[in-house]
Amino acid sequence: MKSVIIFACLVAVALADYGPPADSREFVPIIKDDRVHPDEHGVYSLDMETGDGIERTEQGGAGGSQGKVSFTFPDGQVFDLSFVADENGYQPQSSFLPVAPAFPHPIPQFVLDQIEFARQQEAAREKSPSRSYGTPN
Repeated sequence: MKSVIIFACLVAVALADYGPPADSREFVPIIKDDRVHPDEHGVYSLDMETGDGIERTEQGGAGGSQGKVSFTFPDGQVFDLSFVADENGYQPQSSFLPVAPAFPHPIPQFVLDQIEFARQQEAAREKSPSRSYGTPN
């Protein structure tokens, strides 16, 4: 009986659908693929484009690289990203990247009030005589 159950499980696994068959995937042609592999100075370039609108260009050398990537989202928005990578690190630029708030950002009034209150308490403490535990007044 156990062998029948094991055999049935093996058949079920063998017949399971693990996703779309290979022939149902969309073929996306490579329209352009121009590459210059690094020479003795490390200089290289890449320029490629696919049939579904993905584009990537990059040039670089020993001092760093720069490039651009773009593609279209399913909703029609065009994503553009340009970058520089050098001694200052990777520096991407895109309207899709989050931006930190400007600094220094405005400090809320309640915070300024609390800072002033703490300053006043500290000033009052400095004016009053010291009261240490165990010492006579």
